Amino acid sequence: MKDNKTYVFQVTGMHCRSCVMMIESELMELPQVRGVAVDLKEHSLRVEGDLGEDLERVRQVLAARIEKHGYGLSLEGEKEKVRWNDFKTAVPIALGFIGIFVLLQKMGIVDLITASTVTYGTAFVIGLVASVSTCMAVVGGLALSMSANFAKEGERVRPQLFFHAGRIVSFFILGGAIGALGSMFQLGSIGTGALNMFVGLVLFMLGVNLLDIFPGLKGLQPTLPRAFSSRMLEVRKMNHTVTPFLVGAVTFVLPCGFTQSMQLYSLTSASFMTGAFTMLSFSLGTLPVLALLSFTSAGIKDKGKQGTFFKAAGIVVLFFAGTTILASLASLGILPPLLNL
Repeated sequence: MKDNKTYVFQVTGMHCRSCVMMIESELMELPQVRGVAVDLKEHSLRVEGDLGEDLERVRQVLAARIEKHGYGLSLEGEKEKVRWNDFKTAVPIALGFIGIFVLLQKMGIVDLITASTVTYGTAFVIGLVASVSTCMAVVGGLALSMSANFAKEGERVRPQLFFHAGRIVSFFILGGAIGALGSMFQLGSIGTGALNMFVGLVLFMLGVNLLDIFPGLKGLQPTLPRAFSSRMLEVRKMNHTVTPFLVGAVTFVLPCGFTQSMQLYSLTSASFMTGAFTMLSFSLGTLPVLALLSFTSAGIKDKGKQGTFFKAAGIVVLFFAGTTILASLASLGILPPLLNL
C-alpha cells in the first residue's frame, strides 16, 4: 500500500454545508483519495491519499471533479478576494427582482411584507430565488452527478424526470408531515412569532453568505446533523431504476437554508395541507431553473458571472429576511406594521 500524503487547497464558490457535502462526496469517489475534509469557514480543503508530488497536477485532478458544480480550487494560501465590482451589476438586478415582488404583493399574489405567514405564491418566489443560488450548485450538481451513471447506459431523460418527481412528491408529503407535527404543539402567538423570527435570522445568515463578503460567518448557519445528511446522500450511488426518485426525495433533508426556512414555516402552520402545499409551492419554484440545468447541462461557468449572480440572490434574500423579521416583531406587538405596502 502506498503512503498517504496530505494536500491542502483553497475552495471558492461554497455558500452552505450542502456545498461541503457535495465536494467531499465527489472527491471521495476518486480511487487515490483516502479522506477528504472541507472547512466552510476557512474555505479550505484537506485531502489524504496518493495523487503524486506535483501539487498543480493534483489540483487539476481534484478541480476536474468539482468545477462542473461551480466550485473552484487553488493552491493553499491563495485567498479569494472579495469582488466588490460584482455589486455594480448585482444591485440593479436585485432591486429589479424586489420591485417585481412588491408589485406582486400589491396585486395580492404574494404576501410576506406585511404578514407573519407565507402564502403559496411567496413560497414559489422563494423557491425561484433558491434555484438560482445555492440550489443551482448543490441540487443541480447532485442531479447531474447522479444521472452520469445512467447516461452511460443511454438513459438520459427518464432519470431526470424521476429525480424531479421525487423532489416534488417528497416535498409535498414530508411538508405535510411537518405541518401535522406542528399541530401537536400549542405554540401560541408568541411561540409562532418567535419561530418566524428564527426563520428570518436563518434567511439573514443565508443572504450574508451569498454576498460572500464575510467568509467567517459561513459556519454559523444551523443545519441537520451532518452525519445524517451525508448518509442519506449515499443513496445516489445506487444503480437502480428508482434511484433518481430516491435522490430527489433526499434533497428534502439536505442542509439548505432556503429549504429549512420553508420547513419551519410549515411547522408553524400546524396543518398537514398547509405544510404540504407550502413545500410543494417551494419545490415548484425551484423546478424551472433546476430542470433547465439538469436537462441541458446549462449553468454559470464564468466565475465572474457566478459572483454577480450569487450576490444579487443574496441581496434579495436579505430583503426577505428583513421583511420576515419586521413582520415577526409586528406579530409579537414589539413594532407596528412598518411596511404597509
